Amino acid sequence: MGKEKPVEGKFVTSVKVGPKGQIIVPKEVRDMFNIQPGDMLLMLADVEQGIAIQTFNTTNEMFENLFPGKK
Repeated sequence: MGKEKPVEGKFVTSVKVGPKGQIIVPKEVRDMFNIQPGDMLLMLADVEQGIAIQTFNTTNEMFENLFPGKK
């Protein structure tokens, strides 16, 4: 298997949990989502589906999809 060109807009890596339970968001991901120091991230966790982390500014769209209705 040769080295394949990464798909634009996608990134896969592993991260290590530090002794204080912290993880580091890789630079490539911070750049992809324009995450800056002090930004808030939203963590979603489900025992069966796993963990998802997204930028906090995307929550309006998520809530509108979950709870559609008039604004």
